[in-house]
This record gives sequence, structure tokens and C-alpha cells, in this order.
Amino acid sequence: MVSSFARSIVTRAAISRLVVGWGAVLGLVFAGPLLEPPVPTWPLIVSLVLIVGVVLVCAFGVVHEAEHLAHRLGDPYGSLVLTLSIVLIEVVLISAVMLGPGEHTTIARDSVMAVSMIILNAVIGLSVLVGAIKHGNLGHNSTGTSSYLAMLVVLVAVAFALPALIGADGSYTSGQTIPIIVLTLALYAFFLYRQMGPQADDFREVDPSFSTGPDQPGSAAEQSRPSITQVIADHRTEVLLRIALLIVTVLPIVLLSHDMATLLDDGLDRAGAPVALSGILIAMIVFLPESITSVRAALQGEIQRVSNLCHGALVSTVGLTIPVVLIIGALTGQAIVLGESPANLLLLGVTLMLSVTTLAAKKVTATHGAAHLVVFAVYGIAVFS
Repeated sequence: MVSSFARSIVTRAAISRLVVGWGAVLGLVFAGPLLEPPVPTWPLIVSLVLIVGVVLVCAFGVVHEAEHLAHRLGDPYGSLVLTLSIVLIEVVLISAVMLGPGEHTTIARDSVMAVSMIILNAVIGLSVLVGAIKHGNLGHNSTGTSSYLAMLVVLVAVAFALPALIGADGSYTSGQTIPIIVLTLALYAFFLYRQMGPQADDFREVDPSFSTGPDQPGSAAEQSRPSITQVIADHRTEVLLRIALLIVTVLPIVLLSHDMATLLDDGLDRAGAPVALSGILIAMIVFLPESITSVRAALQGEIQRVSNLCHGALVSTVGLTIPVVLIIGALTGQAIVLGESPANLLLLGVTLMLSVTTLAAKKVTATHGAAHLVVFAVYGIAVFS
């Protein structure tokens, strides 16, 4: 029975995606010497196209498992599984780069900045736009979204603005580093505790067309919903299998995206494109599964799930990445430059104000989505300026 059940989860399609993803990773390992720059133009283009194709195949597998987990566990737990699996792997890879040869003083800043603008503007903007066009104005759980934004305002300010003002050359001093690490981790841990425990209801969908809809906190359906511990106990095998399958499917995406960084840098350098564009493209690929899941959730009218995926991903990214890189910097003696440029700080400020404005309303509209997309386009202009 267990074997038959396992086969219903680890399907031929899932196995095929794993073979394609990990086969590509191994292929890049063996082809590494052939792809060292400068790579001839056509092999460079073909390699990039193949990598992107493999990433798309794996991304749809990740989305498939994430949606099954979200259905089984319910939000915010289902969204949290996808978010943390991607963010934790990203943090590990950034750490690996920092611990490797060479100087990488700005890798955390550039990566998190790119992720912030992509998630808060491109992904949320597109999700809100298509969701509102299809379903009309969408209601969200204002308490939950407000909690996310409160976290982001503090974490982003501490990560990017404060070191430029009180640090030295955009880096925190040795005396400032430890308090920043402790405060950031403490705040993030407290948020996770509240999100997964006493405030879990604040991150679930609401139906604004009814005063006490079946999915709202306090309704009969809400009161009869089994606890997360009961759900895991009743469906332990399915949950563990799907989490494991999600992680081993998402790992090739992140590995491939970073392996192709050298190829992108080579190609963009020939094209005369800005160096920051490489980080943006890699961030877009790393968070592709979450982006696809968010747009699909919006098309189903699940705007709170969009917030859980996007805002939750960014809170985890900043809340984990900044302390980890500061710890590595303190242990290795590397300077960790976090202070952002005035232009990027302005765009981050505008993005956060727009996010607060968007989610302060009882319902989000297509206009809100369009405004976020325009800010992302302006960010693109700034990158090329």
C-alpha cells in the first residue's frame, strides 16, 4: 500500500524532471572546462538556452508539488514550505560563494536588492494585475499583509539604508555587526513563531463578499479545521514525500542558475550590458517557481496566497541572508558592503510606500498591479543608466 501510494506521488513525470534537472547539473560539471570564458558565441547561446529550458521543466515540477502541499497543509504552512525551501538554498549558495576564492563584498546586497525589486514589483504587480482583471477587485487579509510589510520596512532599512549612514564605506563596523545580527534573527524568529502559531489565521484567504464566509476566521468551517499537527499526523507520508520531492526538484534550479552566472557575465560583457543585470536575471530564475505559483494563485483569486508567497519570500530572504553574510564576514574578516546607492534607496522607498498603499485598501485592483510593474520598469532603466 505504501509503495503504491509513493508511486502516486513520485510519478514518471516527477522522475523525468529529476533526471533532466540533475542530468543538466552533472553535464555542466563535466563540461566545465569547455565553458570557461571566453566561450564562442553560438556555444554560449545554446548553453544558456538549454539551461533555461531545464530550469523551466524543473520549475513546473516545483509548482506542482507546492500546490499539492498548499492544498494539504493550508496557508500559511503550504506557502511557507515553498518559500523556505528556495530561500534556504539561496542563502547556502550565497554563503558558498563568499567562502570561495576571490572578493565578493557586494554579492549579498546585489542579490537581495534584485530579489526585492523582482518580488515586490514584477511578481506582485503581474499577479495583482492578472488576478484583478480576471476576478475583479480582490480582498485580502489586511492583518497578515500588514505584518509582512511591517517586517519588510524594518529589515530593508536595516539591511540597505542604515549601513550607508552609520557604517564605514557601506559596511557595518565590528561593534555594530553583532547587535544587527541578533536583532534581525530575533525579529525574524518571532515573526515565524507568530505566523505559524497564534497569528496563523491572519495569513489565510478571506471572502469579502460575505460577512462570515466559510474561509474566514471565526466561521464554523474555520473552527472545525484540523490543526496543522493533526494534518501532518494524518498525512505524514504524503507531506514528507512531497517536501523531499520539492527540495530535490528545486535544487537543480538554483545550482544551474549560479553555474550559468559565468556564462551570463561573459555574454553581457560582450553586449556591453551593466554588471547588475546578471544578478537580476539569476534572481529571476531562482525565484521562478515561486513566481509561477503566485501568478497561478492570482488567476484562481487567491490574493492572500500571493502575499504569503511573495512577501513571505522576501521577509525570509532578508531576514536570513543578511545575518548569515554578516556572520561569515565577521569570521573571515571580509568587508560586507550592504549600503545601497541613493537611486536604489529611492526606488526601494517608493516600492515600500506603494506596497503599503496597495495593501492598505480593502481590495487590490488592476491599477495597483500596473503601478508596481511601472516601478519595476523604472528600476530596469536605473540599472542601465
